[in-house]
Amino acid sequence: MNVLVIGNGGREHALAWKLKQSSRAERVFVAPGNAGTALDAENVPLATDEFAKLIKFAKQNSVGLTVIGPEAPLAAGIVDAFAAEKLKVFGPSKAAAQLEASKVFCKDLLRAADVPQADYRVFKDAESATRYILDRYPSEEQDVPLVIKANGLAAGKGVVVCRKRADAITAIERIAMQREFGDAGREMVIEERLDGHEASVLAITDGRTILSLPACQDHKPAYDGDQGPNTGGMGAYCPTPLVDEPMMRWIEERILVNTVHAMKRSRQPFRGVLYAGLMMTNQGPKVLEYNVRFGDPECQPLLMRLKSDLLDVLEATVDGRLDEIGQLEWDPRPAICVVMASEGYPGEYVKGRPIRGLEEAAALPNVKVFHAGTKLQADGQIVTDGGRVLGVTALGSTISAAKLQAYTAVRCVRWPGAWCRKDISDKALSYIK
Repeated sequence: MNVLVIGNGGREHALAWKLKQSSRAERVFVAPGNAGTALDAENVPLATDEFAKLIKFAKQNSVGLTVIGPEAPLAAGIVDAFAAEKLKVFGPSKAAAQLEASKVFCKDLLRAADVPQADYRVFKDAESATRYILDRYPSEEQDVPLVIKANGLAAGKGVVVCRKRADAITAIERIAMQREFGDAGREMVIEERLDGHEASVLAITDGRTILSLPACQDHKPAYDGDQGPNTGGMGAYCPTPLVDEPMMRWIEERILVNTVHAMKRSRQPFRGVLYAGLMMTNQGPKVLEYNVRFGDPECQPLLMRLKSDLLDVLEATVDGRLDEIGQLEWDPRPAICVVMASEGYPGEYVKGRPIRGLEEAAALPNVKVFHAGTKLQADGQIVTDGGRVLGVTALGSTISAAKLQAYTAVRCVRWPGAWCRKDISDKALSYIK
C-alpha cells in the first residue's frame, strides 16, 4: 500500500518513519515534508491547504491511506474532502475537529458531557471581558488565578496564564484588540487557572472503540524550570509516572469515553487521535484542552516506543474495526524527545543556517533525530527552516538513561544560535514513589 502523510513537522517525520516500517507499506509520501522526511520517505511539493492537488496526487499515485498530521487542515475540512472522493483518510471530520479548532465548542461539550474541567466564561469583545476582570478583581495587587485563551487555532500560543490583573488586561488587548492571533481572537475564553502538573493522554478511536496510548508529559514553556513564554512544545517524555494504571483507567472512563459518547450524541462522531491535555489537580484530572491529532513533540517518543504496526492501527480506525486490533505492543523502555530550536523562538528567528553533526547523532544507539523546521538544499546541505528545528529522541533503560542518551545526541548537533531546554523529563523523578 502507498501512504501519504500530510504536514512538514517533527510529528509528520515520526509518522512517516514509523509507517515506512510496516511490511504493508510500499511507498510513503510526505506533503510537503522536510529534510528528514526527504531521507526517510518521499517528499511531495504540495502545501497542506492544497486539497484538490493533494486529492489528485493521491489518486494518481494509488495512495491507499492518507494520514493528516497538523490541526489546520483538519479544521478546514481536509478529511471531508478526501472522504467525498472515496479516499481513505485518517483524522476527524471538520465538525469533529471543532474540539480543537474552537475552545468554546470544546468547553460547552465537556460541560454537557460532565467531563471535569476549569470553570469558564466566554466573551466576544474586549470591552465586556475587561469589565468582567475589573469587577471581579478591583485591586491591582490581588492574585488573578485566570487563563485567557483565544478561541481558535493559534499554533499553541494563544493561551496566556495570568497572575495579576495587569496580565489579564494585557492578554485581552493582545487577543481581542491587537489581534495578535488573527481570527482566533474573535472570541475568547476566560477560565480559572488550575494548579498541578500537566499530562498528555492520547487515544486512537474509531468512534466506538478507544485505544489509549501511554501517558506523556510535554514541556510547553520555553526555558528551564517552566519559565518563559509558551511554545509549541520544547520536549516530551513517555511514559510519565504521573499517570499510573488506576489513574489511566479513571481518565478513560470519566474523560475519554464521556467525550467520545458526547460527540456521537451530537452527531459529530469522532474518528482519529483524541489528545487530552490534562491538569492533575488535587481534585483529580481536569481537561485543559483537546487536540484532535498526534501531539508534537509527544508523537516522537510515543512512536519510538511503539512496536505494533502503525499502518494496521490507522487503517482499522478509518474502517471502523479498531476492536480487531487488540492491545498495542510497546518497548518497555522510556523515551525522551528534546526539541532543538532556533535563536529567538518563539519570537522571530533566522532561517537558512547550516546544521552540522546530524550523522554523528544518528550513529548513536537508540537515537532518532526527527526533523521539524529543516530544509534540504540542492547541494545536499540541511539548513534550518523553522523555530523548532529538530526533535532529538532517545530510548533508555530508565528515564534518566534516556535523558542522558538524548542530550548526548543533542551535543553532536550544532548550528549558529541553536538552543534547547536542559531539563526535559526531570519532573518525572519527583513523581516516582
